Formats: sequence, structure tokens, C-alpha cells
Amino acid sequence: MNRFLVWINIVAVIVTLVVNGLANIIPFNGQTTAAVSDKFPVYFVPAGYVFAIWGVIYIGLIAFGVYQALPRQRDNPRLKRIGYLFALSCLANSVWIPLWHYEFFTLTVVVMLALLLLLIAIYLRLDIGRRHITAIEKWCVDIPFSIYLGWISVATIANITDLLYYWKWDGFGINPQWWAVLLLMAASAISLAVSMMRRDIAFLLVIIWAFAGIAAKQASAPLVANAAWLMTALVGLMLLGVVYRRVSRNSPAVA
Repeated sequence: MNRFLVWINIVAVIVTLVVNGLANIIPFNGQTTAAVSDKFPVYFVPAGYVFAIWGVIYIGLIAFGVYQALPRQRDNPRLKRIGYLFALSCLANSVWIPLWHYEFFTLTVVVMLALLLLLIAIYLRLDIGRRHITAIEKWCVDIPFSIYLGWISVATIANITDLLYYWKWDGFGINPQWWAVLLLMAASAISLAVSMMRRDIAFLLVIIWAFAGIAAKQASAPLVANAAWLMTALVGLMLLGVVYRRVSRNSPAVA
């Protein structure tokens, strides 16, 4: 990686952290991120404590920013393949925040989809789950992006449901709770694909965290809550399967 790109990535991390911090300290448009979210009585939304995962994501971004700046990583071919995608993902993250606070909801979905596609591109270019790498690179590169992608996958679905509610979409006459169940099933299908193709533990843990949060939040809607708990258990089984396969692969053969 050239020095210019290294510094661009560092600045991108700093800008992302500052924008997200100011969004709730000032806050933008006189309302916090959570306050805007609370305006949408949709069912595909987790309990407030679940959003603490952003703290983990930010720590991961910092870890990546520091790691990619180390002299030894200048010739790291995996990091070179990311190019400017990381900086662009930080830009998308930073742009989404004011759009959300100022209630430009249609644009928030456009930017969120851009962020999702950028993270998917980074994930694929890093070939996460298929490369043998050092422990430090796993913790500073692969795991942060797995967690980030897992959460944004859920957040994108939630963002779209918020927009549809804002547009007063009637869901083709289907009960909103059933739509939430269908979305949970779709997210579970994505998790199954990741489980089978990438064996990504961090990604699956994020989905479990989000689903359990949805179940807790929607306790007053038994259909949604029960479906969320069921999908949580299903993804949990996927996770156990991944762990078992990894343990089996790494265990010495018994004579």
C-alpha cells in the first residue's frame, strides 16, 4: 500500500468516528440517531442495547487503521486489493448519519446500499474465511470486516423497512408482522450461505446478536418474537456446525 492511501484510510477512520460522535453529542437536527429510529414502529428492529455493537465496530475500524499503517503491511497483497474501498465505506458511513438525522430517508437507503456493496466488495477481495493468515491479521482485518458486514446486512434490511413505512406502503395487504418474519427468514438464508461458503464465526455471531435483540424488542408481538427466537436458534446451530468443522479439521488424526 502506498503511503498516501495509508493516510487516507487513517483520516477516513477519524472522520467516521468524529461524525458519529457529534451526531449524538450535538446532536444533528436536535435529535439523536436512536430518536429518529424510534419514529418507526416497525417490527424488524432490535432492542436499544443491541446498537452497542457500534462500539465494537469502531474498535475494529481503529484496529484496521493502525494495522494497515504498520511498515510491515506496505507490501501486504490482501490489503492492496482493498484499494480505496475502505475509505469510500467510511465516507458512506459518515454521509448516512446526517441524512438520517435530517430525515432524508430515501437517500439513507441509497447510501446504506452503497455501504453494503462496498463492504461486500472488501469482504470478497480479502477472501475472508478462505485464507490462512496470522492471528493478528485475523483480529485486525478479517474479524472487524466480518462484524461490520454482518451488522450492515441487518441494518440495510431495517433501513428499507423504515423507508417503506415512511412511504406508507401497505405491504400488498400482508400483515406487517408476517413481513418481519419473512425478513428474518431472508436474513437467516444469507447466514446459511455465509456459514456454508465462508464458515465465518464473527458474521454469524452478529446475526445471532441482532435476532435475539429483535426477539427482546418485539416481545409484545408473539409472532415476530417467536420467529426471531427460532431464527436465533437456527443461526446458532449453523454456528455450532462451523465450530465443529473447524475443530475437526484442526484436530490431529487418531490412529
